[in-house]
Amino acid sequence: MHSAHDLLTRWPALDVAAKRARLQPTLQLSPGPLTDVLNSHADAAQRAAAGLWRCDPWVWSDEAAVQEKIANRLGWMTSPHLMAEHIDRLLAFASRVRDDGFTDVVLLGMGGSSLAPEVLRAVLGAAPGWPRLHMLDSTDPAAIQSVATVPERTLYLLSSKSGTTIEPNSLAAHFRRFLESRWANHFVAITDEGTALAQRARAERFRDVFVNPSDIGGRYSALSYFGLVPAALMGLNVPALVGWALAMLAAAEPGFGTAAANPAVGLGLAIGAAARAGRDKLTLVMPPALEPFGLWVEQLIAESTGKDGTGVVPIAGEPLGEPSVYGSDRLFVRLRLHGSYAEEMRDTDVRDLKLARAPFVEIDLPEPSALGAEFVRWEIATAIAGALLEINPFDEPNVQQAKDATKLLLDRYKSHGSLPSVTPDRTLPGNVALTLTSAAREELHGLGADAILTTLREGDYFGLLAYVGPDPELADQLDAFRHAVRDRTRAATMFGYGPRYLHSTGQLHKGGPNTGVFVLITATPRVDIPIPGERFSFGTLELAQGRGDFASLDTARRRALHVHLPSPDRMLVRQVADALLARLPRP
Repeated sequence: MHSAHDLLTRWPALDVAAKRARLQPTLQLSPGPLTDVLNSHADAAQRAAAGLWRCDPWVWSDEAAVQEKIANRLGWMTSPHLMAEHIDRLLAFASRVRDDGFTDVVLLGMGGSSLAPEVLRAVLGAAPGWPRLHMLDSTDPAAIQSVATVPERTLYLLSSKSGTTIEPNSLAAHFRRFLESRWANHFVAITDEGTALAQRARAERFRDVFVNPSDIGGRYSALSYFGLVPAALMGLNVPALVGWALAMLAAAEPGFGTAAANPAVGLGLAIGAAARAGRDKLTLVMPPALEPFGLWVEQLIAESTGKDGTGVVPIAGEPLGEPSVYGSDRLFVRLRLHGSYAEEMRDTDVRDLKLARAPFVEIDLPEPSALGAEFVRWEIATAIAGALLEINPFDEPNVQQAKDATKLLLDRYKSHGSLPSVTPDRTLPGNVALTLTSAAREELHGLGADAILTTLREGDYFGLLAYVGPDPELADQLDAFRHAVRDRTRAATMFGYGPRYLHSTGQLHKGGPNTGVFVLITATPRVDIPIPGERFSFGTLELAQGRGDFASLDTARRRALHVHLPSPDRMLVRQVADALLARLPRP
């Protein structure tokens, strides 16, 4: 690990020193009722930071086997250094792609390997004259059909740390069908060394292969090839992104002031200490221009901390409300972009919450390309919060459950030609099937499947999980349902598209505290798409993933309702929402 002095001087062209000076005052804590709690955990956070900078796994565990695993997951701390040394390769590669006439890049990935590039695309956008980036992390047939690029001018990034993830591999097989014999020239692999994907990409002569260090976990990979290859292809200022990342590492080095004053450690202290005090609903407040960043934070926090019955529940995408719609389980983190008119519009809401003594953390983003620093800030903060919660923030022990359950269903489909039949607990008009987990059924005591929301108690959260495509009207109905639950129950609410959330917040749902109440929605697609080389289609895969996760929630004794729609129709979603909300007491 380089010292702050090394970081400030080794890459003069990246202007790290000036960027560091701009980052040091960017974190402000207004802890309100959490003041004493933060003070009591400050020394522990400082010790954790010192251990993190030594890459010492004792920070998170005293078990030798766990320490060995953690030691192989700390490469993200030096990844910005590696990328600084490879900027020329990234820029030269991207220039060749553009000069060869490619107009679009389709990223085939899941979870951490795809969300960081999507944030960069949504916040910064492709530079004029550079390829457009399309992120495809769905098995929904409508989502796949929405990627309507010209294959002959499209580059496909097959992005997978393990190289065996079913979603990107199935999508790659689908898009390969539309290319002629030189199809491999349209594919680039981003993966770890020694994976089947790395071997295949070399054997089949992909256009290029970017081998990422294997000691970087997927959700900590934003400042590695997984994030920066797509950034370079969009023509973004990669040197600036890397420079900001190095500047945050320099600004966050422990030993200079208190933990609370450290721009990254202070955030981790607030998150971890708040969660230990019962404020485990980390509520992100962001201007519209930065809301995509909330999705990346959501997956980082949820997958890193949600295990062993504990965890932080990240809340992204909720509209800011009056103090009366919130319980006492919230910590608010507000990210501000200088010069944003939308920020001024939020000041009144934020002021009211502060007057109500809601605890706040406020972060200033000096400029959009400082996202490079924010990736590092939140990675460090998550590691510190994990230490305070006494968990390993670098594994994901429950993610495999849903994968295994999905595989069992697909094996059944391949041998029998159909998925196992399910007898619903209730059927609504329009043939909408409602099925409860055993834990939900027991708690409802015969009230009926549509009463699932009545099981929400103080301190619980609501998770809306939807296996549907990118239909704006459908999205509006889902958002309206989510927000109505928040306003009617004061519960924190999460929303996730499947199967994306399986690789992020899904870990929290099964491994975190048993305080979630879930409504999982699947729908029969209007048009299905076959998967080359498989006996099942994308529609079958998507349904198996939804049902597999529902089975995992059932095994984990979670309160959950599976809603299956005969089609992805917004009116059917509204019907379900109305039926479920009708069982709640009137406000």
